[in-house]
Amino acid sequence: MTWSAKQYSMFEQQRTRPVRDLVAAIPEMAVRAAVDLGCGPGNSTEILAQRFPNATVTGLDSSEDMLVSARERLPALHFELADIGTWNPAQKVDVILANASLQWLPDHATLYPHLAEQLAPGGVLAVQTPDNLNEPAHAVAREVAADVRWAGKIGTVKHNERHTASYYFELLGRCCDTVDVWRTTYHHPLSDHGAVVEWFKASALRPFLAPLDDAEKSAFLDTYLARITEAYPALEDGSVLLAFPRLFIIATR
Repeated sequence: MTWSAKQYSMFEQQRTRPVRDLVAAIPEMAVRAAVDLGCGPGNSTEILAQRFPNATVTGLDSSEDMLVSARERLPALHFELADIGTWNPAQKVDVILANASLQWLPDHATLYPHLAEQLAPGGVLAVQTPDNLNEPAHAVAREVAADVRWAGKIGTVKHNERHTASYYFELLGRCCDTVDVWRTTYHHPLSDHGAVVEWFKASALRPFLAPLDDAEKSAFLDTYLARITEAYPALEDGSVLLAFPRLFIIATR
């Protein structure tokens, strides 16, 4: 699967709001080194650098397309092509930010404690992950993928399992001094149902679309749009309010 910085950035204002809330919740502290895991086009890295202007801030991502956009946006910062699942820094860092990235990785029981271990004493792991697998946008994608036209290619596609707040609270509580977990549902006003499809083309639909040829993708998206139109009632002006739950974690080493 490839990432598109252009597609992802279509809704940058809405996608950046959760990371603003996450970074604002990091306690006041002296930060020398901070890392943004899964930095994307740099919108989250920018928020992190603004919060800690005296820190050395690095962004990591597995997509070169995302990194090109990030470097253009923030030429003074350092960005690296890296697999955040195997990231192992030479030195401990003060803040690790992972905004809407860790849900793409498996085995959170190992991953989250590993990340906490990369923190300096008193350091903070700040994580935000979508908590929306049961929302209509995901349910419709699974139902459309099961259609006989595409089931042979994508009928078994599944996103990585998402865990509960208590799961992460207990998991990180074993290796961190304090853990704060909360869940927020954002209600994003989008122009129409087509905008809902464009939103998820940049994220949740990627595993479904990647195996399809161009004709199959077009037919899949047409069917998905029709089902999304049924699942999300339009407002009087034709716009759509997209409910998007997200899980937040602030864990201090």
